[in-house]
Amino acid sequence: MSAAMRLNCAFLASCTKANHPALMIGRGHLTAQGVRMLDYNFHWRPVFKSLPDLLAAGLTTLEIAALSMVLGIIFGLALALIRMHMRGPLKWVASAWVELARNTPALFQLFFFGFGLGAVGIHMSPYVIVLAALSFNCAGYLAENFRGGFQAIPDTQIRAARSLGMTAWQSYTRIIIPQVFRIVYHPLTNQIVWAVLMSSLGMLVGFRELSGETQALASRTYRIFEYFAVTAVIYYVIVKIILGASRLLSARLFRY
Repeated sequence: MSAAMRLNCAFLASCTKANHPALMIGRGHLTAQGVRMLDYNFHWRPVFKSLPDLLAAGLTTLEIAALSMVLGIIFGLALALIRMHMRGPLKWVASAWVELARNTPALFQLFFFGFGLGAVGIHMSPYVIVLAALSFNCAGYLAENFRGGFQAIPDTQIRAARSLGMTAWQSYTRIIIPQVFRIVYHPLTNQIVWAVLMSSLGMLVGFRELSGETQALASRTYRIFEYFAVTAVIYYVIVKIILGASRLLSARLFRY
């Protein structure tokens, strides 16, 4: 050991024995340079008392995610078919929708429906704002998933169906679209998980889903860490339930 190291060790030992103000190790905190550490007391009782409210907000999160997925699937299918089979203004609108949904932040889209439309006199409730933003985004992503699913199916199947006397509507609804859903099933599962997690942005426009309710409750009690720790567990459980249900449904629907 060098002389400098021995000198430093001797100084630290003398400071510790003398309770020197430069270095004092006490109960739960270190007051080197006046910085207190490890001095946080956890209080879980307010969180557990508010657990029914958090669970109810979790159901609201599931509701908004499920509705946005239903609308996203409907509009996504329409966008995919329009981009594949139509020309002119409708195709331009569909392409613009997909490009904006996929290449701009979800927060931007939320603020557009919340504040952008409000600036021109179109006012909506926080619930409708979040539903519109999530549906818009889901439709854009799902449109590309559906387009890939349609392109994965040989055109000969449509021609064979038409040769058997089926109309174009019957060919798509009875033969093509069921196969497309099988191809894009797992991307659909990923999208609904995304919708559940991204619904947390709704707190920025006053929507009281799970994150919004957590923020409101935490601001009353100042138990920020405890509330958001429990909320993270609730989100985790919700996602695991969705994934588990998806696996069970997949095993049931796609056995062959």
